[in-house]
Amino acid sequence: ARADASTASCFSLIAFLALACCGGGRCFSMLCCFGSSISDSLEDMFQNYPDTQDLAAKSNGMLVMPLVTKGGFLLGGSFGRGALLINNTVVDYYSATSGNVGLQIGGQQFAHVLFFMTEDALAGFRRSPGWVGGADVEYATPERGKSVRAQTLTSLAPVIGVVFAQSGLRLGATLEGTKYSRIIP
Repeated sequence: ARADASTASCFSLIAFLALACCGGGRCFSMLCCFGSSISDSLEDMFQNYPDTQDLAAKSNGMLVMPLVTKGGFLLGGSFGRGALLINNTVVDYYSATSGNVGLQIGGQQFAHVLFFMTEDALAGFRRSPGWVGGADVEYATPERGKSVRAQTLTSLAPVIGVVFAQSGLRLGATLEGTKYSRIIP
């Protein structure tokens, strides 16, 4: 009975993520309007968190994930798609996925941008068949209208991630790493 409940939770999560990733009035076809989602997300971030413009100017590249959907009930996961920009030009498309087990319930959608602050960090990301964000990423989650912490702007971290545009409710902490993989159209 426990295995059946676990399997049912897994299928429920997959259905939730599939519906959430295809809904919400956002377009997810890379060929259709994916570029506008990228530019809209950057515009939103720069408008609401002006300090991020300094990060963008100093970075060697940015991975923009305009919408990541995360959900779970004991078993959890997330999925999103985005684009890598170098010199404000899209050079590659990426997916972001994660899976986890732990005390959690609910769903959430958010956007995030990874700023690659060194050439080595950017080159390592692009070379990797599946790059996992870990201890080398410093995350900032500014509140709307607030600035990114001064320590983040002067950080020596090779990669800085800014999470914004959060919606939904997700309770519980989990230990996870998000895997970024290049999408070959």
